[in-house]
Amino acid sequence: MTVHPAKSRMAPAVVVPRRDGVKVKVSSRGEYGVRAMVALARQYGDGPMSIAAVSRASAVPAAYLEQLIAPLRRAGLVESKRGAQGGYQLTRPPELVRVGEVYRVMEGPVAPMDCVSEDPADQTCPLIEGCETRPVWLKMRDAIVDSLDSMTLADLISQGNARRQRPTVPVAPPPA
Repeated sequence: MTVHPAKSRMAPAVVVPRRDGVKVKVSSRGEYGVRAMVALARQYGDGPMSIAAVSRASAVPAAYLEQLIAPLRRAGLVESKRGAQGGYQLTRPPELVRVGEVYRVMEGPVAPMDCVSEDPADQTCPLIEGCETRPVWLKMRDAIVDSLDSMTLADLISQGNARRQRPTVPVAPPPA
């Protein structure tokens, strides 16, 4: 069997069904980064939060949180304050921080497939030109980008508050 040299670097084109049915997943880094930022957003205007306080509020392990804060700081989303009352806080109001910004700091460009990465330099597939399946991957990428960029940290907080305030309606058991 001969293997095309360009294709030998590509992942196999075999789809293996998974029990959980999930094919595209956000890593724990992305999930925990957004959760930590929501915790900081809830505290916005009340001063910095310690790593321990952010950890408790976001259910992100403190040791992992320390690794996540550094790139958020470098990206200018979070700032640190030293001293007894020090900690971390957002650099902008939650209404001005898009979830997509946080996601990209944690995960990099949105790329459900290499051939449709937001970063054109990552689009390395030799089959891009004339690929008949690429339009569906572009549409998927654009839907993800639109979802991430259409919401702010403030939106997540207000939607979370609305869910907590809704009364739960008991479901009647089915008739016997």
